[in-house]
Amino acid sequence: MLNEALLFLLDVLVQPFAALLLLRFHLQWLRAPLRNPLGEFIMTLTDFAVLRVRRFIPAVRGFDSASLLLAFAVEMVYLLAVLWAQGFPFAGFHLFALLAWTAVKLLRLSLYLLMGALFVQAILSWVNPYTPVAGLLNTVTHRFLAPLRRLIPPLGNIDLTVLVLLIVCQLILIVPLGWLESMAIRLL
Repeated sequence: MLNEALLFLLDVLVQPFAALLLLRFHLQWLRAPLRNPLGEFIMTLTDFAVLRVRRFIPAVRGFDSASLLLAFAVEMVYLLAVLWAQGFPFAGFHLFALLAWTAVKLLRLSLYLLMGALFVQAILSWVNPYTPVAGLLNTVTHRFLAPLRRLIPPLGNIDLTVLVLLIVCQLILIVPLGWLESMAIRLL
């Protein structure tokens, strides 16, 4: 029963923090405007860790390497804690497998963030397309939707590229990332 409570707390506190750090990295990589409620929320929640790490780890080629490294570290701690809570025998433990599993989980989390942005953008386009968050969501999704919009024209003023991109993301989650994750888990 205590293990279930610990797993719940890990899922509620540690995993979302890794997602916020990864989202901060992606927003800065995509040059998204952060002067909106969501951007300021993400910056406020992650500044305490990122600004301290940034003293030692500079940006590399314009990428916020401190946020990415912190997201990787938090996700790795999360996976280690989950393994420990489930009673994993750490004798013969392979660090490379844990590093690979962490990288795959961050890729999976990145796709979930993109899918969430697509979903929220679609909902807001029906409800309130001029919300302050719309610019941020457009910046995040435009790079992925633009190539599809060149291939798939709107049908009766309905843009199906969001649906196509959601399907592609889901297929990526199922086939290559599922295979990579199972390979990394088998190495443990």
